[in-house]
Amino acid sequence: MARVGGRSAWIAWPVGVLCAVVVAALLVLAAPGLPGTVTFVGDTLRAGSTTPPWTDAPRVPGPATTCRDLYTQPMWSELVWSPEALLTQRHTGPLSTPEAVAAAAPTPVITCHWRGEGGRWLESSVATVSADGAAAVEATLSGQGFACATDADTVHCERTADGVTEVHDLRGDRWVSSTFSRWMPDGYTAVVASRAFGE
Repeated sequence: MARVGGRSAWIAWPVGVLCAVVVAALLVLAAPGLPGTVTFVGDTLRAGSTTPPWTDAPRVPGPATTCRDLYTQPMWSELVWSPEALLTQRHTGPLSTPEAVAAAAPTPVITCHWRGEGGRWLESSVATVSADGAAAVEATLSGQGFACATDADTVHCERTADGVTEVHDLRGDRWVSSTFSRWMPDGYTAVVASRAFGE
């Protein structure tokens, strides 16, 4: 075998043996961690293919008391990721129906106001009312031209005027009011009412 000029066998052999010893020592040191690494990688791959998708937000059981509790996970994501979406949370009654608020004297639970691109917005308010207050809300809304109907134990009133849609649901001691201006996600009122009533 031809030799490369300038290379000494007396130096090459000891260096080669030294490199082999270092590699063997590193393998011996790494061997105890190998089973753990294989288990970790296997568990990670199995978990990634079997974990069910998270479809709803965990919350305290019962009627919603915060804006986050008022929406399912898919609807929350849709609202949050809408262009220029901005949420304002406050503890006041609905601003859209001052006459009904005055007649019912409700106790505000939460109001969620969403503003989006181009000036579009929507707002939902949840409040508690007495039985007389609920009757006063229904009478006031009917007098203002809302179409009201009773389905089982829920009174539903709705009206669209000047490009603004208002939807009100009353059940038991809960009054859910939603107002929309050029922004009304599919199924919004049903989801909000369901969460507000604690279903």
